[in-house]
Amino acid sequence: MKQNRAYRLAGYTAVEPLVNNWAAWSDLISPVPYSLHMLHYQMNILSSYLANPEMHIEASQDAQFFGGPFVTVPIERAQEIEQMLHQMKTNQSDNITLATGLTEFANYIHKEAKGQSLEPYYEKVPDALRGYIELLYDYFSNPIVRCMETLLYESPYYKKELQSLRIFQQTSDDSRPFFLTTPRLPESDQIDWQIPFISSEVDELFKLEATPQPLENILDVLGLSPADEQRLLPLLTQDIPVRAERWTGAGIRVRYFGHACVLVEWQGISVLTDPWIGVRSKEGAVERLSYEDLPERIDFALITHAHHDHFVLETLLRLRHKIECLVVPRTFGMFYADTSLMQMAKRMGFKHVIEMEGLDSIKLPDGEITAVPFFGEHADLAHGKVGYVIRAGKEQIFFAADSNCVERRMYEHIRTALGPIQTIFLGMECVGAPLSWMYGTFLPMKLQRNHDQSRRTKGCDSAAALNLIDALGGERVYIYAMGKEPWLQYSMGLGLSEDSVQIRESEQVLFKAHERGLIDARRPYIQFEIIL
Repeated sequence: MKQNRAYRLAGYTAVEPLVNNWAAWSDLISPVPYSLHMLHYQMNILSSYLANPEMHIEASQDAQFFGGPFVTVPIERAQEIEQMLHQMKTNQSDNITLATGLTEFANYIHKEAKGQSLEPYYEKVPDALRGYIELLYDYFSNPIVRCMETLLYESPYYKKELQSLRIFQQTSDDSRPFFLTTPRLPESDQIDWQIPFISSEVDELFKLEATPQPLENILDVLGLSPADEQRLLPLLTQDIPVRAERWTGAGIRVRYFGHACVLVEWQGISVLTDPWIGVRSKEGAVERLSYEDLPERIDFALITHAHHDHFVLETLLRLRHKIECLVVPRTFGMFYADTSLMQMAKRMGFKHVIEMEGLDSIKLPDGEITAVPFFGEHADLAHGKVGYVIRAGKEQIFFAADSNCVERRMYEHIRTALGPIQTIFLGMECVGAPLSWMYGTFLPMKLQRNHDQSRRTKGCDSAAALNLIDALGGERVYIYAMGKEPWLQYSMGLGLSEDSVQIRESEQVLFKAHERGLIDARRPYIQFEIIL
């Protein structure tokens, strides 16, 4: 054993959190969304694959179907999928009962409760739900089944033993299968580490990026034996780490890491928005900023909403030991898909989490972080979400994420409260998926097709974006969070082409911005840096 040599994680080594061998995202953590997603999506897609694996393989090899409901597991491994499905049915039968009972009872109470007292219906609650739900009405006497998430995290339905980390080489930017449709099966060239995400040993693994350790120490952290050395070594390097220094220059440095992930630094303070960072792939990687380009400490990490491309567990767990404070939106707590990111983050091992809603603020030396309301994007469902205005000195920067300017007056009210906001980062995914794509597994009843198609998870088109910029008094606009970076396709699906509606609409905004004399208007891609 090479005991006297120090190793660290190689720059191309990815670490993917898994829940029951599926890539982890927010809907796979909280017990009720997890149970519903497992029953209504994962088990269905695995059953479809087993019924016709040839069709799934053929469809998944067609680029136009990338991200579609097709499992990419080779036919010769179909038996492993059959075993996985059997284990889900047997080992998680209580979660299946929870999901089935909740769906059936939600439909029952919707038909029966018309405004009369709900107290008698507690006796009709399925046993699997007893003590975990509250029955409520809205002001129009529509019944609501509210799940008590904190109690459910303490129940047998929350199975930390299903959590694990898959450690592997990312060979190329497009080498990862789509996260939603294909479970991760064991491979000879990867390490599968069965460990709850909350464990402190997870931090010890990720500290290896900057602090090399003897090989025997690394084996010990991962619970491996000397026989596993040959599997582990290709994931490590003896290269001396290059430490990124904290920004001490004049002005405010703004660095784009991809999608909605932006690092803002001034006067020794570092704020990272919607952290999602890609490792540098081993072969043919597009040059980009990555984990080693971050400062040693991140003072604040800001989360705008729970969607899988903004609350990214893969990056958050990797940065947990660096993040001093995680800031998340306050949730409504009425719907079981509107999971509490504060509760989730605490169970992911974050010690300091702050929940914010519109105009809550965090005071900083010569600066401030203010949460602002976030419209649109969630298909008209109540959902915890905020944008953030970062003030550094007199400069204000707005990170709107996928907010849709469906009401200009709201942004005018923000300007009245905070003053002109000079710099705006705005997402323009103006097509979006229909409601059922993101939330279909949670709906007790199937929507009419025309309603489903009209309610989309979308952001601003050009008219809405220009309204937002004008209302806030923007002088610079940067169109981000467009999902174009090649290393993000395993989660975003096919990237946008230059002829996509979203790109054409964003080009219209950039053209109009230049025409109106804005100081700067661009669409960051790959990497991007400005000094304000």
